[in-house]
Amino acid sequence: MNLRRSTAALAAAAVIGLAAPAVAAGPSPSASPTPAIPDGLYGSADPTYDGVWRQSLTLLAQHTVGAEPASSAVGWLTGQQCANGAFAAFRPDPAKACDAKLMVDTNSTGAAVQALAALGGHDATTGKAVTWLKSLQNADGGWGYSPGGASDANSTAVVIGALAATGEKPQEVRKGGKSPYDALLKLALPCAGDGAGAFAYQPDKKGTLAANADATAAAVAGALGKGLAGDGMKPDGATLTCKDATDPGQAARNGAAYLLKALAKDQHLTQALPGAKPQPDYGNTADAVVALATVGQGEQAARPLRWLEAHYAQWAKQSGPAAYAQLILAANAEGFDPRDFGGQDLVRLMDATGPAPKSVPDADASSSDDSGTSATSDEGDGPLRVAWIGGACLLALTAGGILYTSRGGRRP
Repeated sequence: MNLRRSTAALAAAAVIGLAAPAVAAGPSPSASPTPAIPDGLYGSADPTYDGVWRQSLTLLAQHTVGAEPASSAVGWLTGQQCANGAFAAFRPDPAKACDAKLMVDTNSTGAAVQALAALGGHDATTGKAVTWLKSLQNADGGWGYSPGGASDANSTAVVIGALAATGEKPQEVRKGGKSPYDALLKLALPCAGDGAGAFAYQPDKKGTLAANADATAAAVAGALGKGLAGDGMKPDGATLTCKDATDPGQAARNGAAYLLKALAKDQHLTQALPGAKPQPDYGNTADAVVALATVGQGEQAARPLRWLEAHYAQWAKQSGPAAYAQLILAANAEGFDPRDFGGQDLVRLMDATGPAPKSVPDADASSSDDSGTSATSDEGDGPLRVAWIGGACLLALTAGGILYTSRGGRRP
C-alpha cells in the first residue's frame, strides 16, 4: 500500500507497450521532460505513476496525527477524479475530461476514497468513486488493478478499505454471490508447504499460488475489514499458528504468522530483484507492522518497527512523502510517537514536501497560510525509487506476465 501502486501502473504500461522510465543513472537526451509539480501536490518527483497514491497516503497520515491538511492539497486530490468517479495515478490536466487513454485504476481510486473519507465532508466524491469500484467487482468477489483485470490480493484489500471507510459492509458487496473476502480466501496459501499461511498476489498461469509478503501484509488488514491505516488493536496474547482457514479472520491470522516468520531473522522484509543483491524492503516492512498491529500482534510488531526507526532515514528521504506516511501509519498503529521516531519528527519531514497543513496538534509546529505553495525541501522521490520501480516492473514482466503490485504505489 511502500510506494506501491506506481509499480503496478508502470508494469501495466510496459505490458501494453507504453514507455517506462529507464533505470539509468543519468538523464537521457531523448527522455521526456518531467511534468511540472502542480500546486498542492506533495513530493518533488514525477507524479505520473504515483501522484494520487502518494497524496492520499500523505493526507491520511496527516489526519491520523490530528492535522488539518491544506485546502490546496485536498483540492488537488479531489480535482483528480474523473466524471465517472474513478481516479488515475495522475491526471495531468484536470480541466480536460478523462478519456480512454487515461489509465484509471482501483488502487488510486481506493486510496483516494480512504483519505477523503477520513477527512470528512467529501461524501459526493467518495460516493461516486465507490459506485465505480462496485461496478468493477469480479465474479470471484475481488478486484484487479485495472478495469477488467483479474483479482489480486492488494487491489482487493485496498477496495475493502475504501468500502469500510465509507460505511459499506464489505461482506455484503457481492458479485454472483461472492464477497471480497471470498476472493482473498482463494488467494490464501494452505498451512503446508512453502509460504504456509501467506497470501499470493495472484495465481500464476498454472493456477499456482506463491507466497508474497507484500500481498500478505495488504490482505491481513483487508481480511479484517481495515484499510491502509490498519487498526491499532489491543494485543490478544495469542501465539499465532497456521490453521485451515474457512473464514477471513483465520486467514488473516495465518497471514500474520507468515509475516512473523519472515521478519524473525532480520526484523525486516527483503526484496530480491532479478540479478540484484537482496535489499531490505522498508515499505513492506512498515505495512507488515500495520498488519501485525491490526491482527493483535502489537508486541511482535514492535521489533520490526524499532528496526525501521534505526534504518529508515535514507530510504524515506529519497522516496518522498508516501514513505514518511507509511512510517507514520505504522508508528500510529503500534502506539509509537511519529514525532520522535529515531530522534526525528516524521510529521514535519512529510509536511515539508508540500503545502503546510492548516493546523497541527503540536503547539510548537508552525502553520502557514493556505497558499498551496510547496515548502522548500530536498525530500524527493529520487533515483533510488525510480530504479526500484523499474526493477519491480521487470520482475512483473518475467513472472508469467502477472502484474506485481508493490503495495504504493502501498504499497507507490
